[in-house]
Amino acid sequence: MKTIGILGGMGPLATADLFRKIVLLTDAHSDNEHIRVYIDSNSAIPDRTAAILHGGPDPVPEMADALRHLETCGADCILMPCNTAHHFLPRLQAMTDIPFLSMLEATAKACAERFLGRTAGILATRGTLETGLYTQALERAGVVSLMPDETGKDALMKVIYDGVKAGRDLSPMAPALLDTLDRMRQQGAGYFILGCTELPLVRQMLNLPGDFIDPTAELAKAAIRFCGGTIKED
Repeated sequence: MKTIGILGGMGPLATADLFRKIVLLTDAHSDNEHIRVYIDSNSAIPDRTAAILHGGPDPVPEMADALRHLETCGADCILMPCNTAHHFLPRLQAMTDIPFLSMLEATAKACAERFLGRTAGILATRGTLETGLYTQALERAGVVSLMPDETGKDALMKVIYDGVKAGRDLSPMAPALLDTLDRMRQQGAGYFILGCTELPLVRQMLNLPGDFIDPTAELAKAAIRFCGGTIKED
C-alpha cells in the first residue's frame, strides 16, 4: 500500500481525530492490513484565520517545515486536517511533488452524491467562510450552499476557539450554536458541512441534531482509496 502523511497540529485534537477516522474507516482484519501513517503535529503553525483576515504571521513556513519531515519519511500523499489551511494549499503544493488530497474537494463530492438537490449550510471559521473556500468547491460540484449570518459566525468562532481549542466546557456555548443552526434551517439549509476540523468534535460532544457531512471523515476515505485500501461499510 501507499502511505499517508498528515500535516497536523492545526489543532492537535483535530489531527488525532483524522488519524482515528483513518483507522476506523479502513476495512482491515489485522494490524498488518492498516495503512502506514506519518504524522507531524506541528502546533507551532500560526493561526490560519488570523493570517488571512488580520495580517497575522504567515503559517506557510512552519507548514513547509512539517511538509519536509513528511517527505523525508516517504509519504505518498499529504493530508491537512484543517479546512482553513486549504487557503494556503496552492503555495504548499508548489513546494513538493507529493500530492495533497483536498478536504474541500472530497467534501463537495460527498455532498453532491449524498444530498443532491438539498442546500448545504456551511459551518466554519471566519477565515474559511470569508475566503469562499467551500462555496467555490461546492459550486464546482453543483451544490447549492448558504453561510451563517454575522451572529452565527460569532457563535461558531466561540465554540471553535474558546471551546475545543481552549479545552473548555462547550455547554455554555451550545444555545447560541443551536440558534445558528435553526436560523440556517429557516433560510433553507437541509444539512450542514462541519467545515472546521473542530466541529465534528463539537457535534459529538453536544450531540447536535440533524444531517451533517464530516469533512474529516471524507478526507480519511479519500486517503484510504488513494493508498489502495478499502472503506469499511457501516
